[in-house]
Amino acid sequence: MLQPSIDSLMTKINSKYTLVTVSALRARQLREHPELFQKTSESKSVNFVGKALEEIESEHLTYEIKEDEETT
Repeated sequence: MLQPSIDSLMTKINSKYTLVTVSALRARQLREHPELFQKTSESKSVNFVGKALEEIESEHLTYEIKEDEETT
């Protein structure tokens, strides 16, 4: 079974699309700069996407929605 589970991740981020986007961006950051990983007490994953998902689960990684500004 994959950890963290999709059910627990969906309580942190309410959209699967957003979850995939945020975790993919973070995985790319970790691949380029592995020293940025915020290790949790329950870290088990060895790949970058798994590490990103663990950060979301432990709430070390969050996101913010920014509204587009209208240009004239």
